[in-house]
Formats: sequence, structure tokens, C-alpha cells
Amino acid sequence: MEENGNTIHLRGHICENLQFGHELFGEQFYVTTLRVPRLSGAEDYLPITLSERLLIDEQLTAGSLLCMEGQLRSYNKVVEGAGRLLITAFGQKLTEDVGEEENPNRVELIGALCKPPSYRTTPFGREIADLMLAVNRSYGKSDYIPCITWGRTARYASNLKIGDKVQLLGRFQSRTYQKQLPDGTTLNKVAYEVSVSRLAALKDEMRSQFQGMQPPMQAQNSFEGVRDF
Repeated sequence: MEENGNTIHLRGHICENLQFGHELFGEQFYVTTLRVPRLSGAEDYLPITLSERLLIDEQLTAGSLLCMEGQLRSYNKVVEGAGRLLITAFGQKLTEDVGEEENPNRVELIGALCKPPSYRTTPFGREIADLMLAVNRSYGKSDYIPCITWGRTARYASNLKIGDKVQLLGRFQSRTYQKQLPDGTTLNKVAYEVSVSRLAALKDEMRSQFQGMQPPMQAQNSFEGVRDF
């Protein structure tokens, strides 16, 4: 894992032609959605951001296969008067296709909890714990990445405290859910988060033991606004 503790590897197909997202210090960035398969046959539809500098020798259109390395990034946007945390996979390098045997969706993070874990049990008895991880970035910035843990890992995560440093492996996923409105109707929404397959409280001596593990593949998206990447 890189020293900054934030890496993502994705392999999938572009769903729609790239659209201009924003410009920063004269560099233009483009956004689209990447369709990435799971082992179960389901698919994740993931927001990605690419610099124009990665696209000089590439002709990426809807349907193109894309393999990329980068980081998960977050930024805030005001929507209907309320702030929302938006997540994107920020491409830093386009890589060669190594075939379907390679895990097409791999995330590795090191960060600190910035909120208490939210632990619950579903009506079917499945244990879940939600985490919000603050991951350091260059120049004193941080990205805030929502993560979801399951089963024994969720039970373990429920005992973590704000400020605890952890290292995790997982995948970037899209999850559809329904939000109930005050009038009783429901609204379909999509959450973007890291589904965690392995997690450990981090001690310096543990880094080398945890490094290199690969998680198994597991059975509202707007990019307008101010960004610093």
C-alpha cells in the first residue's frame, strides 16, 4: 500500500461518454460511471474522475474497457440547502488489462475513525457496522470515506473509538436503498461506500503483515461544485 494509505484498482466498462467535471489550475477533469462486475454476477456502477492528462492517447467512450489505479476522494456539495458528501474514484494511472482473473475492484485504506461506529442487526439477523474513515492526503488534506462492515468484522468494528487508526481491504460499491419521505412516500437513492472484507486496528508493526492482502470479490451522482483534486 502507498504511504498515503489510499489506493483503488478498478477494471470495468464505461457506461457513458466522459463529461467535463471541473478545472483546477488549468487542468481539466472529466467524469463518468464505470460498470464493475462482482463475483456474484451483480454489478456496481461507480463514479470516476479522470484528468485530461490521462486521456491524451486514449479514446474512451461508452462501452470502452477501462483499467485504472488511483484513490478514493471525497468532496462536499450543497444540495437543496444541505451539505452532501460525494465520493469518486480519482484516476491517477491507466493500466493494462490483465484479464478477468484479476480482482476488478480492490480498495486499500489506512485512516482514523472520525465518528463512532454505527452498529445494528438487520431483521434477518445480519450484523452491520458503518464507519466513517478520515484518510490523509497530500498537503494536509483528508478524504472522508464511508465504509460498511459485516458479521464478525462488524462486531469487532463496533468496539472501535473515534481516533482509532485502522487498515482495511475491500471494494468500492454502489448500493441502492429507499428513503422514506415525511409524506410517507419513498425515494430510491444510491449510496457509495467501501464494503470491507478485512479490517484491523493498526499498530506500526502490523503494517507489513497486513500489506499485500487482496480482498475477495464479493457476491445521485452529480459532480458539479467545488473540488480540490
